[in-house]
Amino acid sequence: MAWLRLLRSRRVGPTTFYRLMREHGGADAALAALPAIASQAGVSNYAPFPRDLAARELSAGKRAGARLIAAGERHYPAALRDIADAPPLLWARGDLTLANRPTLAVVGARNASSLGRRMAARLAAALSEAGFVIASGLARGVDTEAHRATLDAGTIAVVAGGVDVTYPQENAALMAQIAEGGLILAEEPPGLHPQARHFPKRNRIISGLARAVVVVEAGARSGSLITARGALDQGREVMAVPGHPFDARASGCNLLIRDGATLIRSAEDVIEALGPHALPRARPPQPAPADLPRPAPRPRAETRDLHARILGLIGPAPVAEDQLARDLSLPARRVSEGLLSLELDGQITRQPGGLVIKTA
Repeated sequence: MAWLRLLRSRRVGPTTFYRLMREHGGADAALAALPAIASQAGVSNYAPFPRDLAARELSAGKRAGARLIAAGERHYPAALRDIADAPPLLWARGDLTLANRPTLAVVGARNASSLGRRMAARLAAALSEAGFVIASGLARGVDTEAHRATLDAGTIAVVAGGVDVTYPQENAALMAQIAEGGLILAEEPPGLHPQARHFPKRNRIISGLARAVVVVEAGARSGSLITARGALDQGREVMAVPGHPFDARASGCNLLIRDGATLIRSAEDVIEALGPHALPRARPPQPAPADLPRPAPRPRAETRDLHARILGLIGPAPVAEDQLARDLSLPARRVSEGLLSLELDGQITRQPGGLVIKTA
């Protein structure tokens, strides 16, 4: 309950969640400290996410046949813990054992060609037979074919909305089949219908689960390329199936190959590129939050000065947090403190991959 309330509190995303947990030793203490932190940032009357709304979400998940799993629990995907902004909580429906099997992501265009659909199905089926779980986003086109081809062996669908919400509606039957024999994962609350901003967040989970991301067809500005770029930031392999230069649906894949992605013609190419170390790396033990020191409060004038310096360096284009620390010649911890209060004040927005932008 405390984790859920903290994560759903206004302006608290995954990165801020983990920072608050480290600084305050646990979710209950972080919830108690939130109003004071917000007040220092100039936000009055800040209140954490209400307990009754959190209880309502837990009840909705239970009615949907889903389970809430937390980072650090046995069924939480070990590979996902490696990424900087891993979801602290995930709603899950289906076979939880799939979450910790060697996984590959197969993604691509929604308006995929007939050839692209056949290639996605063939790749996914062959990789599944080789022992990999196939993860994708349950979108129409390539995602749909990858899921259908691996239903018998178990497939992971990461959805942008609630774990009980079908999108697109044409995949309702497929989603029900995955819930029976595969696994559906969602970061958002049950019942939530996805909006545009939810898809990049969903994509980082798909790539975070996988040892490698295989792009079958993708336009030059498609969501699949967002997944591929996120995979590179997460240290995952990126592979792409080449296409005809005149086909706009292949332009994204061709760009990826030009920029260094592995060219894929078959499942054998994927397996050869992965080499002998395809299993997710074990996560090194992390210090308990209670063992980490808590920062002393900063004078308000010093905080205001830091806020002004940070806001002067960022704009509508994303900037990496570590780059801000270098530009400001300040310790990363100090910059992170300033970003936290700016986020709570609504002046900045965090994006996947440790990026921040100025809020419009």
